Amino acid sequence: MIAAHSIDQVFETARVEEVIGAFVQLKKAGSNYKGLSPFSDERTPSFMVSPVKQIWKDFSTGKGGNVVAFLMEHEHFTYPEA
Repeated sequence: MIAAHSIDQVFETARVEEVIGAFVQLKKAGSNYKGLSPFSDERTPSFMVSPVKQIWKDFSTGKGGNVVAFLMEHEHFTYPEA
């Protein structure tokens, strides 16, 4: 089992826009970032990242979550790997 303080440290240091930006080209859109969905083939950006809330949402697929959820979905990592 992963210690709670280790999990907290990951969420404090891993910036969602930096991690996702390594996989998705993001453009600033107000206080958020947007880009093309990495989970579907689209031409109009519907993938949003909120640095303030530290979450992402893919409006083309309905998927969303935090930085760990993105790595689990995109890279097929297990929770401990992410």
